Amino acid sequence: MAEPFSWVPAGINTDVPSAARVYDFLLGGGHNFASDRVVGEKVLQVLRDGRAIAASNRSFMRRAVLLMMQHGIDQFLDLGSGIPTVGNVHEIVQQEKPDARVVYVDYDEVAVSHSQLILEGNENAGVVQADMCRPQDVLSDPVVKDLIDFSKPVGLLMVAVLHFVSDEKGPAEVVARYRDAVPPGSLIALSHLTADFKPQEMGSVVEAMKHSRDPMYFRSLEQFQPMFAGMEVLEPGVVPAPRWHAELGPAGEDGPEDVYVGVGRKV
Repeated sequence: MAEPFSWVPAGINTDVPSAARVYDFLLGGGHNFASDRVVGEKVLQVLRDGRAIAASNRSFMRRAVLLMMQHGIDQFLDLGSGIPTVGNVHEIVQQEKPDARVVYVDYDEVAVSHSQLILEGNENAGVVQADMCRPQDVLSDPVVKDLIDFSKPVGLLMVAVLHFVSDEKGPAEVVARYRDAVPPGSLIALSHLTADFKPQEMGSVVEAMKHSRDPMYFRSLEQFQPMFAGMEVLEPGVVPAPRWHAELGPAGEDGPEDVYVGVGRKV
């Protein structure tokens, strides 16, 4: 039976777990359902540091946004943004620059509904319900067109989302279409879970996530690096998350290295 929550859009089957809500559970958030927690617990049974890996991904996002701001970027498109938790992109950037603009994109109805609640009254931030694997739908959305000026550099974020894109959907091609849509000088942050260091445990995570509507596809460093094609990868390159610009904030330098990250500049 579906769980009754006032913040759940009508018609949502809360018995079907989703990646956004499982991620929310791993981050310690409260916008997840029993079905999501069942999958999350299965992940933690086989991947003891699953919460630390999720936190590492989230921390990278914050550091990437701060780096983008250092480069003068004041408009951001967060693809696959998920359930809002503490330290969202608009909170980071608007604290320093209130007129900075942010658009979140997710296809999960609960993620979008809760984002709308959080952003109510914020004229410089919006949310779009769309599949990021359909760039034409995202880029033509009225909210995106209203808030993002594509004549100026954009901070594009695809954090903790590409490992949900199957080979058939072509993750590198999806990235390339967004890269082509933004102007030179834009910065693009990507992160991707890998099984390079824990093949057995990550294989079990893949099995656990098959019970959600968002199966996972872990990739090696050699498979992830080509997603930066057509970009100048900023220092220190494509590396495990704890090794990426720890000077910008907590990076968990001694934490798990199961997430590859990088930021590329469109030239």
